[in-house]
Amino acid sequence: MYDNDPFSIWLGIELVDIKEGYCCLKMRVKQLMLNGFDIAHGGIAYSLCDSALAFASNSYGIKCVSIETSISHLKQIKENDEITATANEIYKGNKTAVYHVNVINQSDELVAVFKGTVYRTGKPWIEINL
Repeated sequence: MYDNDPFSIWLGIELVDIKEGYCCLKMRVKQLMLNGFDIAHGGIAYSLCDSALAFASNSYGIKCVSIETSISHLKQIKENDEITATANEIYKGNKTAVYHVNVINQSDELVAVFKGTVYRTGKPWIEINL
């Protein structure tokens, strides 16, 4: 899935770990990601979390799409900060699942928290024709 995600690749997101219901990603904040206040644009942490949500929820091989997300920005993220997002599944049903994503910086400070709900389509990522 990562290899077919040009946006995550463009942001410089690296896959640290993935297993069913879990994903850990990291990235370094570049100067072009800053806003007019010289801090990371809010969309940067959001995008990292959104990718972690996508990879964690799709880790079972069933196509999932987000239906609701929210983020709280707790601390400023600056240029050259390395931020790590860890997505954990907190509920998985037949049609929906809920994930919590924490974002920490290189000093292990919590800088953002994200919650995402996905719709589980029931369709496999790989079609098997017998």
